[in-house]
Amino acid sequence: MATQNKRWTTIVLGSLLMVASSGCTAAEPNAPPGMPSRAATEPADSALQTALGELEDQYDARIGLSVTDTADGSTLDYRGGSRFGYASTLKMLAAAALLDQTTPEELDRVVTWSEADVLESGYSPVTSEHLDTGLPLGDVAMAAIRTSDNTAMNLMLKQFGGPAGLDKILEGYGDTVTDVVDNEPGLNTVTIDNTANTSTPRAFTKTLERIVSGEILDDADRSTLIDWMTGNATGDTLIRAGAPEGWEVADKSGGAGAIRNDVAVVIPPDGIPLVITVFTTRNDPDTAYDDALVAETARLALATIAAARENRPPA
Repeated sequence: MATQNKRWTTIVLGSLLMVASSGCTAAEPNAPPGMPSRAATEPADSALQTALGELEDQYDARIGLSVTDTADGSTLDYRGGSRFGYASTLKMLAAAALLDQTTPEELDRVVTWSEADVLESGYSPVTSEHLDTGLPLGDVAMAAIRTSDNTAMNLMLKQFGGPAGLDKILEGYGDTVTDVVDNEPGLNTVTIDNTANTSTPRAFTKTLERIVSGEILDDADRSTLIDWMTGNATGDTLIRAGAPEGWEVADKSGGAGAIRNDVAVVIPPDGIPLVITVFTTRNDPDTAYDDALVAETARLALATIAAARENRPPA
């Protein structure tokens, strides 16, 4: 682990231990899929809501945002209960579940796969280079997070008995919203009026908060997950690009076609973390996603949180 990653992991875990929420939040009800109007969005800071609506118009897109400030438990939501395709952000939840379900010895076990597995999975920059040797299961999970390797994701899903196994684990964590149906690359496919391969920003933020606050993972596993997310090579143009200077980001991105997402733990200079999910999709499914939409959404949300913290009276 790099020195920078060790420092960041220490900051995150120390901060989360100090401000961990006291008990689980009730599971989110299943929001219907589809394309709700802006009037159906959840309440948020009015200036932020207006700005996000303007962004949606500018990019001809739908934005989903959910932020929890662990300093006081306050939240910001914009379409927080609306469904979006999660794409590769699901790899973060799969890696967390794998850490929860395995021992260190099991993570050291070498797993192998075939060239056919790689060809079927699609984008696989790490596993395609290790066809002859395989990799320890822990390295497979790291590849899924840091490079969004699809074969690595499918190997993790295999450990749970397939997508339905991960779905059951998430239900055990209190997430009855995220609907895990397909392997890679099928999990990137979303159909209107079908919840398969979708979740809501609010559900993702709540689950990530539980994962890193100690409700689900122990200290060692949380440290590992945060390290993997800190080393994510695919998120520099997303939430990280929208974070104020001096704020650090551990994230997992996702994208396919018109979908572009990012989910992250963010640490401001005061050391008290935020958990943020940004889901976006262009209204025309044939229009490619734009990283700038995610970055600007994050910039607006994090600036709103920063201003709220500055104006918050001392405890």
